[in-house]
Amino acid sequence: MTKQLPQPDPAPWTPPEGSWASSAANRRSMLGNRNRDTSPERALRSLVHAAGLRYRVAAKPLPCMRRTADMVFRPVRVAVFVDGCFWHGCPEHFVLPKTNPDYWRDKIGRNVQRDRDTDARLDEAGWLVLRFWEHESAEACSRAVYEAVAARRAALASGRS
Repeated sequence: MTKQLPQPDPAPWTPPEGSWASSAANRRSMLGNRNRDTSPERALRSLVHAAGLRYRVAAKPLPCMRRTADMVFRPVRVAVFVDGCFWHGCPEHFVLPKTNPDYWRDKIGRNVQRDRDTDARLDEAGWLVLRFWEHESAEACSRAVYEAVAARRAALASGRS
């Protein structure tokens, strides 16, 4: 039987360069956050698909944009986003973390600014942008998506006649 040598105390955790994580556990948690296929997105997609609509998932509405929408209906130019309450600063549910609050205030602020910029760029290109919070009813959101896509299809059809 071999004798185990005592292990030296591990060095204190230091974040990798460019990371704002306050601990190794916090970093693991942040890396584990999904950026697509969240439960609210999947619930919405399931209902929209059941209603007979087909769409692209996590696709760029405009090829020149580095941003993706959760659902894209290209022929009628409808982009759907399901925004997480924390990451997009929901006015009802967002609570600023107590650890590193300046970082999070700036981070969430940049996310909101990027959302507004995305909306403006898509609107300028003739797209309809639908944004829903993750806490909203999937049923209500799916009805809104269905009605918007149907209205845009009808407008396209009447314009071609």
